[in-house]
Amino acid sequence: MSPAFGAMEVEHYSKGVLLQPFVHQVGGHSCVLRFDDKTICKPLIQREHQFYETLPTEMRKFTPQYEGVVSVSFEEDEDGNLCLIAYPLNGDHDNLENLDNSDCEPKSKLLRWTNKKTVLLENEKISKEWVRQHRKEEKMKSHKLEEEFEWLKKSEVLYCTVEKKGNVSSQFKHHNPWSMKCHQQQLQRMKENAKHRNQYKFILLENLTSRYEVPCVLDLKMGTRQHGDDASEEKKANQIRKCQQSTSAVIGVRVCGMQVYQAGTGQLMFMNKYHGRKLSVQGFKEALYQFFHNGKYLRRELFESVIKKLTELKSVLEKQESYRFYSSSLLIIYDGKERQEVTVDSDPEDLEDLSEESSDESAGAYAYKPTASTVDVRMIDFAHTTCKYYGEDSVVHEGQDTGYVFGLQNLIDIIKEIRDESSE
Repeated sequence: MSPAFGAMEVEHYSKGVLLQPFVHQVGGHSCVLRFDDKTICKPLIQREHQFYETLPTEMRKFTPQYEGVVSVSFEEDEDGNLCLIAYPLNGDHDNLENLDNSDCEPKSKLLRWTNKKTVLLENEKISKEWVRQHRKEEKMKSHKLEEEFEWLKKSEVLYCTVEKKGNVSSQFKHHNPWSMKCHQQQLQRMKENAKHRNQYKFILLENLTSRYEVPCVLDLKMGTRQHGDDASEEKKANQIRKCQQSTSAVIGVRVCGMQVYQAGTGQLMFMNKYHGRKLSVQGFKEALYQFFHNGKYLRRELFESVIKKLTELKSVLEKQESYRFYSSSLLIIYDGKERQEVTVDSDPEDLEDLSEESSDESAGAYAYKPTASTVDVRMIDFAHTTCKYYGEDSVVHEGQDTGYVFGLQNLIDIIKEIRDESSE
């Protein structure tokens, strides 16, 4: 894989939108791509699409916002670099000015294309020579990234240094090996099928990390059962084995991926699903502690918000008749940006809410006051979700998804344990 993303972004594909790897994808096997700053997209799976189309109102705050469907094609640029381009679903690539969104769900969601009419290559300030040079530089970078990626994807837990230049969030590019792995696999699949098919439907979803400067993301596989009702015997046996050999069978939840910013070292810590499957219950608890620790101090101010949202989600799911969220994940996201520093010589009124725990003993005259931290809790991945209201499913379940609810309760209990132990 050697797409010269930077160079192609300069051209910006007047007839479509260039899709790039979503660098904050920490788990799953389906490729998630960046559509724009606030939107991601992933291959459309009919069952997941149906879920978003019929989503109960009370569950919407716990899932990404659904923004419609696009057509994605596998293409090569003039240098043979492989890329994915998104087009309006109706396939009218030639006249975006008069784009009719009547075929897209929901209506008016794809109007962003009408704002893409300026092709940057036509700007006199950008010369063709500059573009060619930029392509050459990007190609050299991509080869280096390929070598690094081959090494990174063999590691289950790893640390990558974020450059200390400029805004930390601006350095989040090409760091997450899992997102690159999924993107590479998606390109390969589409390349292999190119002779037979080159138009795919993708769904557009809210980018849950867009509001955070330095997103810390925990992907948890929920439930005591992972296989769908339509799984083959081989798939069923494989999923049962994974559950039995991990914390899924014991507590109904396991780590599927993690990305945490370590403020003390300026590094990103990644943990993938293979490591998550090996964890004991105690190991799972330690991984959760690690997720809420930034290398300098424990982000204790996040606990109450997380517990509150998990408890509310549990209450909502207990009322969902017939739903089964097999192989679904739960994301917990917060901002890894350091908390506000307050000097101990500050006005007493400014120190009323100081955390009892300073970042470390060497902080000297500084202590840390929590800012208004926001934590997001969202359910994702519904490719194997079933419900009696879908109509066509041969297996109909009654009552709540007890395996998922069981996992949520254990997750709440473990986070409470970490909170209580850290305050002793």
